[in-house]
Amino acid sequence: MAHDPVLAAFRQSIDNIDAALIFMLAERFKITKAVGEYKAKTALPPADPGREEEQIMRMKRLAVDADLDPDFSEKFLRFVIDEVIRHHEKIRDAG
Repeated sequence: MAHDPVLAAFRQSIDNIDAALIFMLAERFKITKAVGEYKAKTALPPADPGREEEQIMRMKRLAVDADLDPDFSEKFLRFVIDEVIRHHEKIRDAG
């Protein structure tokens, strides 16, 4: 396929956004690791269903405001939360 500068510019923007997402997720997981260590130290459970539900509802509202499918935002956040809980369980079990 011939070089299409418009498509190339779109793809460059997508690549930049993807990189930003990865770095933001890395920062988020640094903080949630600290939360997991704190929870393990203070004998708190790895999961907090009430907090998770609050966050899901908050993210769905933000998604609507951002013109993003709220169901997608819930699936994405649930994936992240499940991974965080898995990390918290691992930290707890290592201690």
